[in-house]
Amino acid sequence: MSEEAYRRLSRQLDAIPNGFPPAESGADLRLLKKLFTPEEAALAAHMTSHREPAASIAARAGLDPQAALTMLKAMARRELIRVGRQEGQLTFGLSPFIVGFYEGQLARFDRELAELFEAYFTETGGVVAHWAPAVHRIIPVEEAVPAGIEFYAYERASALLESAQAWAVRDCICRVQQKLLGKGCDRPMESCIAFGPVPGMFDGVQAMRSISSDEALKILREAEDAGLVHSPGNYRDGHFYICNCCTCCCGVLRSVAEFGLPTAIARADFVAVLDEELCAACGECLDRCQFGALSLSEGFCQVDAGRCVGCGLCVTTCAPGALHLERRPPGEVLPPPANVGEWLTERAHARGLEGW
Repeated sequence: MSEEAYRRLSRQLDAIPNGFPPAESGADLRLLKKLFTPEEAALAAHMTSHREPAASIAARAGLDPQAALTMLKAMARRELIRVGRQEGQLTFGLSPFIVGFYEGQLARFDRELAELFEAYFTETGGVVAHWAPAVHRIIPVEEAVPAGIEFYAYERASALLESAQAWAVRDCICRVQQKLLGKGCDRPMESCIAFGPVPGMFDGVQAMRSISSDEALKILREAEDAGLVHSPGNYRDGHFYICNCCTCCCGVLRSVAEFGLPTAIARADFVAVLDEELCAACGECLDRCQFGALSLSEGFCQVDAGRCVGCGLCVTTCAPGALHLERRPPGEVLPPPANVGEWLTERAHARGLEGW
């Protein structure tokens, strides 16, 4: 009976546009068993991503409303489901796996969970990386974009941070996961930035450290110096986090590097361009590029525009100033969805999901 509850929950999670694809080996079910009790899985299998009162969920599950409320609160405290308040009462909804309740497990992450995720990630070839629009997109290092080029606010990490009233930083869950497996890199661990509209909203939040706007900008610069790629959600408005990613740890970027899925992340609307007269053929930029877009040939750096994601990290390491970013040709990169709601609708349509 409990096995079937986990199967139903897996199907419900996969009905969310982000996706939770089934694994033939049952790796998806083993992951859920680590996080949800059998009773919680049975209740959550009757939920949708749209928040509703406990009594409505309990009626579908055939449970006593108070017993259901107790279980829902327990899951919400572990960040497995979404919770809010509407019309004076608590409402609950399913959270996506990525970006969602997986990231919420940072405070409870252990080697077992790291191994379970790795098995699921490997078997499914990147979990959520197969559908458009991508979950994340690249935004460039700002100093890599020459003055005079139109630069939208949603393309600038500093503009996203400056629009907020509260900021926090947390460990990168991808680097935590890889470190627990004895893998990964030595890039900064505390590098994922959260931000929001209410002053003090991150004070006391588990696994987060409240910071100032100046410290958030400093962390951005340190991430750039370490060769990390800025990666927020793939939409124009409504941002609340910026990941700083690498291809050796980040699940999304690993999908590009390990599984050859260039569409796993939406590239920036920029491309690196070389001034051959300034290029010293030193090769410093090659190590800086995580996507294999640069090579040395015929005495110059060569840019593979098809592999370039427009992050700009090569520009900031080029001492002679031979590299810079330019806009891609009009229409080559479509603008991201307007907001999360539009992203969900487009993603659901791409996956053939009804009701979105």
